[in-house]
Parts: sequence; structure tokens; C-alpha cells
Amino acid sequence: MKAVKEISITHFDYDLPEHRIARYPLAQRDASKLLVFSENQLSQTVFTHIGDHLPAQALLVLNETKVVQARLRFHTKNGAAVELFVLEPADPEVDFQVAYAQTSPVSWNCLVGNSKRWKQGLLVKNIKIKGITIELEAKRIEKKDGFSVIRFSWSEPQFSFAEILDVVGETPLPPYLNRKAEPEDKNRYQTVFARLEGSVAAPTASLHFTDPLLKLLQLQGITFEKLILHVGAGTFKPVSTEQIGDHTMHDEQIQVSRHLLQNLKDRNKRPVIPVGTTAMRTLESLYWFGVMLFEEGLAKSVFHLDQWFPYQDHRELPSVEDSINSLIAYLDHHELESFKATTALMIAPGYEIKMVNGLITNFHQPKSTLLLLVAALIGDKWKHVYDYALANDFRFLSYGDACLFLP
Repeated sequence: MKAVKEISITHFDYDLPEHRIARYPLAQRDASKLLVFSENQLSQTVFTHIGDHLPAQALLVLNETKVVQARLRFHTKNGAAVELFVLEPADPEVDFQVAYAQTSPVSWNCLVGNSKRWKQGLLVKNIKIKGITIELEAKRIEKKDGFSVIRFSWSEPQFSFAEILDVVGETPLPPYLNRKAEPEDKNRYQTVFARLEGSVAAPTASLHFTDPLLKLLQLQGITFEKLILHVGAGTFKPVSTEQIGDHTMHDEQIQVSRHLLQNLKDRNKRPVIPVGTTAMRTLESLYWFGVMLFEEGLAKSVFHLDQWFPYQDHRELPSVEDSINSLIAYLDHHELESFKATTALMIAPGYEIKMVNGLITNFHQPKSTLLLLVAALIGDKWKHVYDYALANDFRFLSYGDACLFLP
């Protein structure tokens, strides 16, 4: 573990010119360019042709989290603008879907923009839902390290917090796009298969898929499974420390069905390709949750994966099949149909890939944990890939083009 923690983030830096960042999406999702890295060879095509490059009978794993309209704008009584960025329920034990369904009042952890101008008192905003005028109030309950606990209340408690956010909130575009959200972003910064609300950032590799493309891939013998990882704001946090061992990973909630676990047992017969780093992070986390069950037994009730757990010394590591079987046995023992947990897993060079055979992803920020994940999968070849992309006019970051890695 020591060697991994001592990795210098400066080795994962590259020059990304501002004009190469895609500030707006293409009109057609699957018209994006696709860089293919397979058997150490590089080529390029259009995303709609990805099926021509996927392994036969591949299992694509999609993240069906839904982006929340998480950015709220208020003004103080003195006219100062204050922005509240909704992160997660203040109670860490509350499931996201339960929290969004709650009615007034609710307490959430939030980032506060222009915090110094909000000394005390309530922030108040009048909004209209289904023709009904509602007074929305925000009160700061507590300041913590990096965020504040905010209590939201509204005058018509028959409406859920999700309904409030959908009307008053704005799409939480990544800060590096350096622009305000526009009406089109509400649809375009959402996957076509988004289902469960909980993310403040899109699983951007999935933004390239359209319903016709999904149907075409099925006709080509590709199968799909879905999972949930609710993406937190920490996904945009660059590594600011010299050594990655000093960087703190963010926790994110995951949810995986029994059906997916059963399919993963046959991963040797069917190549597993996650769509996006969030799906890969979830799949790799599953193996280590199975290890926990081997070490602690089926009575374990709360599951959180620390970022360094895989790098620690373990008495004996089970096979992938045995690890997944232990998760299924846990579901049987507790009569559950899905596995829920939080993960802070850091996948960096030195990490041994357990669950996946490739990855579909976008091009990531310099000095980011997402770039570390790519390097863990394909090694130093990431530099060659990114040089190729920069030399061939690929568009970078959330609204940019895609990569298919088949190491």
C-alpha cells in the first residue's frame, strides 16, 4: 500500500487547452467521436458504431442514477446572491430515494456559495408548482468542514423535496464548463435511462447512448445490466496533494440488484464492460464487499468501503466467484433483493482489476482520480491515448467524446 500512496499526482498531469473542453453537447448524442484502444492499437470512429468494436456477447453495465436539479439560487434580505448546492441528506443513514420523497421540513448537507454574505436569518423564495404559489425557506443549522447543514421548509407540505428541486433547482453543470445551466441542459445532462434521483453529476459516458443505439446493440448480441451509484460533487475535486495518499476520496451510495450479482458470477463467459467510471467503481467495490463478508460473516449490517481497504494486507483473498457468492448469500440470509452500501474506493495504479474486462468512458481532467482509474486499467498507455486524442481533435470532459478501452 505504501507504494500506491506515494504516487505523485504530477505524473498524471497533461496540458488541456481551454478550447478542447466541450462546453456544449452535440445535438445528437451518439454522433460523438469514439477512440478505441484495443490490443495496444488506437483507432477512431463514431460512437454509433461502438457495437463493431465491443467483444462478442459483452455485458455492458449502466449506471441508471438520475441527476437532481441541485443548484438553488436565493437572495438575502440585503440583496446578496447566495447559492445552495444540495449534496446529500444530513442523516447519512437515509436512502436518497426516501430523502427526496420527504415533505417539509428536510435537512440536507449543502455547499454554500457567497457564504460570507449570509450571516444569519432565513433565505426565502416564492415559487409556483401546479399553479400553487409556495414560499420556500432555507435556514443554516450548522457549519461543518467544507459544507453546511441546511433546513428547507415550504408552505405547501403536500409537495415532496424532489418536486421542489425540479421546479426551483438548476442543472448542476461541472464547474469546468464555466457557464450557467441553460434549459436544454436539463434533458441533455441526463442519460436516456436515468431512473433513480440522487446524483449531482451525470455518469457522462452514458450520455452518448440513445434508445435506438441500445436496441441495435441488443440485436448484435450485447446484453445490459443496470446498477446505481449516486455521483457526488467530489467527482469534480482534483487531487491537490502532491502524493495521492494524502487525498481523501468522497463517499458515494451504491445499489446493486441480485440479478446483476448472479450475472457477474459468469464473467469469464461474458466480458464485463462498465459504461463509465462510476459503474466500474461500483463493480470493483462489490468484490471487496464480498471480501468483507468472508472476513466478518453474514451478520454484518452496515457496508462502507474505505478508499485503502483493497491495498491492505488480507489473510486470503477469495476468487471473484466466491466473493460474489458471498454477497448473494448475504441477500438470502437477510431476505433482500438488492445490496446497498457506500464506497470511497480509490482505483489507482497498483490496484489489481478484479471485475471488469474493459471500460467505456470520457476524457478526464488532469490530476483527477478518474484519470488515476484509467491508468490503473491501461497503465502508462493513457499518455499515448490522450496525446492521440489531443492531436485528433477529440472533445474533452463531460460533454465531450468517448473512449473504449479493451486492455
